[in-house]
Amino acid sequence: MPDLLYEKREHYAVFTMNRPQRLNALGQVLWQELAEALEDFTIDNEMRVGILTGAGERAFSAGADLKEMAARGQVATPSARVARVDGMFHFSRNPKPFIAAVNGLAIGGGMERAMDCDIRIAAAHAQFGLMEVKRGILAGYGVHNLTRLIPHGEAMYLLLTGDLISAEEAQRAGFVHKVLPAGQLMDEAVRIAGMIAANAPLAIRGTKAIAGYWRHFGIDESYRWVPWVQEVVLGSEDAREGPRAFAEKRAPQWTGR
Repeated sequence: MPDLLYEKREHYAVFTMNRPQRLNALGQVLWQELAEALEDFTIDNEMRVGILTGAGERAFSAGADLKEMAARGQVATPSARVARVDGMFHFSRNPKPFIAAVNGLAIGGGMERAMDCDIRIAAAHAQFGLMEVKRGILAGYGVHNLTRLIPHGEAMYLLLTGDLISAEEAQRAGFVHKVLPAGQLMDEAVRIAGMIAANAPLAIRGTKAIAGYWRHFGIDESYRWVPWVQEVVLGSEDAREGPRAFAEKRAPQWTGR
């Protein structure tokens, strides 16, 4: 089975992260298949809206595949996820709008992928969190972008505590547009996609382009601002200890080095 299911329908496409046995964790194969599907989606003029979701009922995505990274001796740096800064913006910099249908747990890179979409709806049992600080690493995408989407204090609570919040809390913070029973989630995503697709395609793209300019204003400078932080934090022993501890199912032993 492919790690990504890509299904085209009338004027919209569904991208399903398909690793339910690993809580749809973002491994290298999934990244590659997503890039290939997005290339096809972008050039297909019949496709006007994308929907991103996860397979199964437990998780949207549990984020980076730390077991795979630990086996490779990697740490979760932005460069380990994608080759270029632009590559991290799979959905927000795509000319076509994306809806995240968050069907379960969305943590780390999973929450960041939802963050990168234009509209987010969630099943009532969904949970959100950026837990990188609990692994000795940085929320590479979230640390730059979450404060652009929700109030600063709400974003800092998530970034600094690594806490999990419910779908209702995410809606209160403004991160999620709507919370629904799990069985209604995809129907609502399709309904919203249909509303968007019924509008003039160039007007939709133009609207996203202008709104996206303000969303990303100064973002590249933000990424260039932090290489010294990445060198210190992500080059540390703690950054290796976090994924190791996760893979070994034990509490991490932080050294501050």
